[in-house]
Amino acid sequence: MTSIKQWCKALNENKWFQHFITFIILLNCLFIGIETYKSIPAITLCQNIILGIFTFEIIVRYIAADGPVDFLKSGWNIFDTLLVLISFIPENIFGGGSSLLALRVLRVFRVLRLLRSAKEIRLIVNVLVKSMSALFYNVIFFFVFVYLFAIIGVGLFRLPDPEKLDEAGKVKWEQYQEIAPNAPTNSPDPFGTLGEAFFTLFRELTGEDWTDVRYNLVTASDMGLIKVSPTVITTYHVLWFILSAFLLLNLVVGAIVNNYQVVMEKSREEDEKEKEKQEKEKLKE
Repeated sequence: MTSIKQWCKALNENKWFQHFITFIILLNCLFIGIETYKSIPAITLCQNIILGIFTFEIIVRYIAADGPVDFLKSGWNIFDTLLVLISFIPENIFGGGSSLLALRVLRVFRVLRLLRSAKEIRLIVNVLVKSMSALFYNVIFFFVFVYLFAIIGVGLFRLPDPEKLDEAGKVKWEQYQEIAPNAPTNSPDPFGTLGEAFFTLFRELTGEDWTDVRYNLVTASDMGLIKVSPTVITTYHVLWFILSAFLLLNLVVGAIVNNYQVVMEKSREEDEKEKEKQEKEKLKE
């Protein structure tokens, strides 16, 4: 048993074996893409062989670890094991429908195994994981401002219900629809509901058509459909874009960059310690 454990450790640490697994992951990604066009028996057979290789790799890593607790300490081991186990679930037990579709989608997540193929990529993932706690509070801070602006937007810019307008109001409404239709035309009133206002603010945050929303509201103001001046409309949208795009997003970026520096420094320290340890072992020999 000891010899098997040593063999598994040596194999798991072997660079050529790691390169082989990376190649298999890339091949698996290629086959997953091909299967979106056509299902071929030969590709299905290759996918089964790849699944066998992945299973073998998980077993090697498990044996190489110092027990189940040591194996489960690594989030990557848990992640890879779950992906492999999901792949063993037969499709015919669902018989079709949404459950089968969900299973196929989960199997596609095997592509994410590429994230552990390089040390640099693993560092980036670690940065994102470590940033979650800081991002959580940033998200709360961001949500407070989104909620505030959404309520203000609904209160100021919600267009009237055409069914409740008089004849003159309906004429103005029809003219407004011709002059300033929503973009796209099948979209509802941007500030008609609180939920839609949330989405509108998110869309403006990305820079998508936020000026069009402003121009349409100015047109509605000129036609008397909303009782807000163009100055207030412009101030609202410019203020939101500045606040969200330049302040709130930079808070998120700052948190990630700060954690990236921390993780990189920790990684350098670990590399230096590993080098010192290897040098000491060489001197002892």
